[in-house]
Amino acid sequence: MGLTRKGLLQIDRVVGNNVVLTLDPTTSKEYVLFGKGIGFASKGSDWISIEDPRIEKRYRLDEEHPISQFQELIENIDPEVIQISEQIIENVKEQMGTPVQPKVYFALPNHIQFALYRLKNGMEINNPFLHETQMSFPLEYEIASRAAAIISERFGISVPEDEVGFLALHVHSCLGKVSVGQLVRMTGLLNRIVEHIEQRRGSCLPRKGSEYVRLITHLRGAFERLLLGHHVSNPLAAEIKVHHPQLFALATEIAELIKEELDVAISDDEIGYMAIHLHRLFQVKLSTERE
Repeated sequence: MGLTRKGLLQIDRVVGNNVVLTLDPTTSKEYVLFGKGIGFASKGSDWISIEDPRIEKRYRLDEEHPISQFQELIENIDPEVIQISEQIIENVKEQMGTPVQPKVYFALPNHIQFALYRLKNGMEINNPFLHETQMSFPLEYEIASRAAAIISERFGISVPEDEVGFLALHVHSCLGKVSVGQLVRMTGLLNRIVEHIEQRRGSCLPRKGSEYVRLITHLRGAFERLLLGHHVSNPLAAEIKVHHPQLFALATEIAELIKEELDVAISDDEIGYMAIHLHRLFQVKLSTERE
């Protein structure tokens, strides 16, 4: 990496206890270093060793995301918000047992700061995707609920359930490569798909049933797979297409909605799995109506 002073990076700014912005003076490349206690240990020091055992992840900045952009962001954020965001992120890592995406150290405090501004000024937070978020990400929602309690206690303000839903999206986003913006788009797409199914069936779907939850969970997973370019194999797709043409046709219509929104191609394999979930959902609905 071409480090100077025997493997040292120059500290440009300590963001918080767990994040520092650094510079390699030789190459002029900028890095964000993440690690528990790394910022606390670096206070008062101008340099940090690249071999520091506290470093969990190194994130290189470039022309697209220059260090000045992050500096400008954090300069406008209450240090207490940064501190509480780090606490929440540590909780996420412990409870999910997985590393987080570096950008969450900037995205989460930015979101919390804006949410606090709205709540303190009596502005309503409305989350039209709350129900689908609760179903799609139950563990993330549970973690977000605890995060909301921490925020509420620290800042003396009540955090509504709608905001918990948005926090849950941030929790999920920090574990993968799908951004919060994409998650919001996908949740809106879920609502469109459910409305389309209900319109085609001429009746409302049983939204509290396990099969409905499975359908929503499957669709959410399919969205993420498609956006990341991952593909699935379905050996039953051809058989489903022949023996359940109406279900396959409805699943194909859903695939068109997905393609239109996410600009991705959907294979017959993926359509076949959607048809299976639709079949299970409709069977449950028929059984309920007969009782």
